[in-house]
Amino acid sequence: MSPTPSYEQRLATSRLLHRFNFGPTPGQYVNLLDRGLEATQTAVLEFGRPDPGIIAVGPLPLANLGSYPNGNSAKANEFYKKMNRDTNNLVMWWLDRMAAAHYPLAERMTWFWHGHWATSISAIGYPFPMKKQLTTLRQFALGNFKDMASAMVLDGALNVWLNNNENYIQAPNENLAREFMELMTIGVNHYTQDDVAAAALALTGYSTDYPTGKVSFNPKTHFDVPLSILGELNHYNAENLAALVVSRSENATFIADRVWFRFVSGTTTPPPTLAESFADREIMGLVSALVRSNVWTDPANTMVKSPVEWFIGACRALKVRPSKLNTGDVQYLLTQMGQLPFNPPNVGGWTYGTAWLSGVSFQYRFELAQAIVTAGDLGPLAVEPLNMVQACADWLGVAQWSPRTANALTLSLATPSELALAAILSPEYMVSV
Repeated sequence: MSPTPSYEQRLATSRLLHRFNFGPTPGQYVNLLDRGLEATQTAVLEFGRPDPGIIAVGPLPLANLGSYPNGNSAKANEFYKKMNRDTNNLVMWWLDRMAAAHYPLAERMTWFWHGHWATSISAIGYPFPMKKQLTTLRQFALGNFKDMASAMVLDGALNVWLNNNENYIQAPNENLAREFMELMTIGVNHYTQDDVAAAALALTGYSTDYPTGKVSFNPKTHFDVPLSILGELNHYNAENLAALVVSRSENATFIADRVWFRFVSGTTTPPPTLAESFADREIMGLVSALVRSNVWTDPANTMVKSPVEWFIGACRALKVRPSKLNTGDVQYLLTQMGQLPFNPPNVGGWTYGTAWLSGVSFQYRFELAQAIVTAGDLGPLAVEPLNMVQACADWLGVAQWSPRTANALTLSLATPSELALAAILSPEYMVSV
């Protein structure tokens, strides 16, 4: 018989599964506790294999809808119906992939990068360029950040979102240049306003086709005069601008800090060795170093789950396909909770931490939890009543219930559905303690 796992092992296993894999599937937490922490780390880092869950979800073909029709006509009404349908299908398709993945690290990292390169369909309008951007983020999610940055600086949705279609030599628009450096690559105080102005000129000559997100380059409208950016004089365009910025030592620290902030803690400081693991800009190396580090039992490294992460975790535990729920309700409730895929509030992405725990958002979380539990598989709770509370922790990947929560769950033992509802709304499930 295997020795009883320590609280520290339960905590580390719980944190790794919830933060990097959206939470365990039924039986996975106990299985990994039996196999040990090293096996857990290896399982969490698994990616690149054919994924039966993703294959079952299937592809999402989206058509090029073409230009907006003029006027208020039957043709225009049909166009907007198709646009809304495709947008809704895109959201649910991605939620399905997150929930169904057998090796969810790639989807989890794609979700992280979606918040990092935050782009909102509310400004883009068309779903096709947003799906194209998602494909790019997934392609590089665990690859080389230099390659990702080179692709993203020429991403059509990002160029529209940050007004690069309005960036002309005679009237430069600095939005993309500024946010690319400040929020996406090196952070504040590592560039000057002169660097921003020069980078904006380096990004002239590019235009995006709105329906497809295709970016074209016209050398005649590009500023092809040597520019000094970050102390380097050169003829710049989007590609070598991205390469320059990513080559800076500040980039390694900035991205390592961002990964720490989103996966480990918003209050503690990452060790310097984390940035060192990103010296070659290999994202998988950075993630692997973090997963295999010893930070997962530190009591200070608590994190509040965002609405989407909480929702997907509950769906994975209860074997619920998001698109099988009422999709209008799902998207409405996630919106009311403050987070819907493809709709970050601004270029800085979504909020974090205790802001997700407001009383206002809880009523919407409760409604969504009810829908998940009603549709879900409660088989893991088919145990003796005296064992149900602990079985619930093992099922959901909770390291330990507090005495207060354990007492509340004991009072919810009338039916498995009441217990499951109380558990996925508990502080221990909403906060990765």
